[in-house]
Amino acid sequence: MRTLNYTTARKNLANAIDNVVDDHTPLIITKGSDKAVVMMSLEDWNAWQETMYLLRNPANAERLLTAIQDFEEAKNLIPKESLPE
Repeated sequence: MRTLNYTTARKNLANAIDNVVDDHTPLIITKGSDKAVVMMSLEDWNAWQETMYLLRNPANAERLLTAIQDFEEAKNLIPKESLPE
């Protein structure tokens, strides 16, 4: 994750926003040695919020994580030829 100090971020704000949105890479902006914020795209923020909401319920989290693991291991996949057109 990239880090910029406040002054640099302010001078290059438009470019920083473009990079964060286009690359889906959060940016840390520091102010002094003890203050910092994270800039992320609204699209990534919304996806993160949805994921946190779905994982809040333990049973739902288990089902989702199992489904992800099955997908990564190519389990329970329907062959493309079997899908209706």
